[in-house]
Amino acid sequence: MGGAAYTIFDTLMGRCGIAWGDDGVLAVQLADSREIETRRRLQRQCPDARESRPSVQIAGVIDGIAAALRGAPHEFSDVTLDLGGLPAFDCRVYEAIRAIPRGETATHAELAKRVGSAGALYAVGHAIRRNPFALIVPCHRALATVGDTSGICANGGVITRRRLLAMEGAIAAGGPSLFDVLLTAAPRLPER
Repeated sequence: MGGAAYTIFDTLMGRCGIAWGDDGVLAVQLADSREIETRRRLQRQCPDARESRPSVQIAGVIDGIAAALRGAPHEFSDVTLDLGGLPAFDCRVYEAIRAIPRGETATHAELAKRVGSAGALYAVGHAIRRNPFALIVPCHRALATVGDTSGICANGGVITRRRLLAMEGAIAAGGPSLFDVLLTAAPRLPER
């Protein structure tokens, strides 16, 4: 193939991006509020990547991402990731996260134990925040504590995390609506 490439593609949640190279997927960027922002974030992660048409293999990954964002079950365990340049600890965390089944979650403490560093809760959290492989490494399934879906998840935020977990059946579909989120940001009225 010769070098890194990327493409932007449509999903039900907006225009997402994927970058790949000779050794596998380099990054997945979930949809931002505008396509230009999605593109910029992907290019920051992979500055040498050039826009290109996806190979058959990458087209299959794109189809899987689009399916997952529709709520359809999809397995990414066969997707090869290019882990070059990533810290070894982060790679172990990503492997542990990839092992979390759809519809289930794991806490940072559980993940730290799985990677052989029981006291490394903060390091696990940092690895999750730096996850360049959204959905393929389903960091939305990694929670700071049991049931706490409010923590930072790479590349999508709290609302996206809750939406993905609800679609997978890991949490009740309830959660805060956009109205709830906006209401908490509104200025308080003076008391009478």
